[in-house]
Amino acid sequence: MTYEGGLHCLLKHGPSGATVATDAPVDNHGKGESFSPTDLMCSAMAACMATIIGIYAEEKKLDMNGLHITVGKVMSANPRRIARIETEITVPLPPDTPHKQAIIDCALGSPAMRSLHPDIEVPITWNWVG
Repeated sequence: MTYEGGLHCLLKHGPSGATVATDAPVDNHGKGESFSPTDLMCSAMAACMATIIGIYAEEKKLDMNGLHITVGKVMSANPRRIARIETEITVPLPPDTPHKQAIIDCALGSPAMRSLHPDIEVPITWNWVG
């Protein structure tokens, strides 16, 4: 990670060289020109859930193309922290799929979910649309 000034950071992934830029959010002295670090944290949680669900789906030969996760971050003021990550998961399988509970367990048991501080609320709305 390199601090570039103006509340901008550039993160570089060593093995691949891929980069991600961050900026402070508008409500915290930034310009909101990119993901904030807390945006990345919430997005990483969603990506981790999808990855673990994807691993399960590949093992079971399920087509998960179209899996979609939306997150909404709610910050608290004092102390400033992520208080709530409102999460909506759309799964391209029917609501009566025999894999439903396993998929829910994958999301809830993902490493990022297990790493969140217990004070962070993560309400999840599930949409089964297959």
